[in-house]
Amino acid sequence: MKRNPTASCPGDKLFQQTRSLVYWRQIPMRPLSVAALPAAHSPVASRKGRASLAAPPAAVPPAVGRWLLACSGAVAGAVVLGGVTRLTESGLSMVDWHLVKEMKPPRTQQEWEAEFQKYQQFPEFKILNHDMTLTEFKFIWYMEYSHRMWGRVVGLAYILPAIYFWRRGWLNRPMKGCVLALCGLVCFQGLLGWYMVKSGLEEKPDSYDIPRVSQYRLAAHLGSALVLYSASLWTGLSLLLPRHKLPETHQLIRLRQFAHGTTALIFLTALSGAFVAGLDAGLVYNSFPKMGERWIPDDLLAFSPMLRNIFENPTTVQFDHRILGISSFAAVAALFLFSRRIPLPRRTRMAVTSLLAVACVQVGLGVSTLLLYVPTPLAATHQSGSLALLSTALWLMSELRRVPK
Repeated sequence: MKRNPTASCPGDKLFQQTRSLVYWRQIPMRPLSVAALPAAHSPVASRKGRASLAAPPAAVPPAVGRWLLACSGAVAGAVVLGGVTRLTESGLSMVDWHLVKEMKPPRTQQEWEAEFQKYQQFPEFKILNHDMTLTEFKFIWYMEYSHRMWGRVVGLAYILPAIYFWRRGWLNRPMKGCVLALCGLVCFQGLLGWYMVKSGLEEKPDSYDIPRVSQYRLAAHLGSALVLYSASLWTGLSLLLPRHKLPETHQLIRLRQFAHGTTALIFLTALSGAFVAGLDAGLVYNSFPKMGERWIPDDLLAFSPMLRNIFENPTTVQFDHRILGISSFAAVAALFLFSRRIPLPRRTRMAVTSLLAVACVQVGLGVSTLLLYVPTPLAATHQSGSLALLSTALWLMSELRRVPK
């Protein structure tokens, strides 16, 4: 029986494996270095790649959050000081604007007289303050000067620390965008302030009304300040206050939505106060709860077209502010009652209770300001109360934030 030449037996396989082993032992083996591997297949590069993919975004240091809270406090001071400037009718005392030059106030008698002469060329002196003395002019000038200088301090409080934190690498990519937006908004706020003042310096030959700034520009100036304040406060609280791990129940979602809507209503009520201040609408009907002898006054829609009444009719502006204020208080009270049905952490419960307490105080301040014919200290406190109410609402919103998955 002949053997098939292509067939193999176990002995042949063993011989071939032994010969291969002898052959590979004769070849000198060199250890492979990591540098000889391609970069993409390097063990070190692979470990770095895995680490970079798994690492979360860099956390922002708490110092950034404290800085933003301090900036929001500075903005609140500017808002209150601006309200006092408006209440004392001091906003039109400085008739020009220079970023650096006006930082040095008049010192000599000649400089003060020159400044007073410039003021005398504009409508407010000619119509309202034609018998004003130099001493009285110095008071209103220093009020406006303080407001402008405080605005410059606010700008530096945003820009200089932002540069420092940026260079130190303490800001991640989302925070860099937020900081840039805040710094841009504070610069825009300064330009908007001068744009508002210019509206009160314009000559109106056919009008004998008291010279005042445009209520539209005043509302834009206050609105941008409130946006800057709210954004700074919200971001600072988000960085400093840890989020609660609350169960995402249907009631909690409704409470969060209710808190957002209430905060928006509070913001709108505060903004409507700019139209009240711009038109001196607080001096129209100084009675509560009725406006005069009626619930709805006769001149509510006296202007034509009808839409003008909302922004230009003092009676309608005061009526709208009343309705918004009462609605805000009702929303806060309903939010408090609804929150009692939900188990909340102690800090969140404190925020809800504080919101109701501040709302009660704010309503009392508003009614008192109206009944007493808008005295300056009480009106300034009422304006400060609107900031306190908005701040508490933002605090509650921060407590109810959703924990990211």
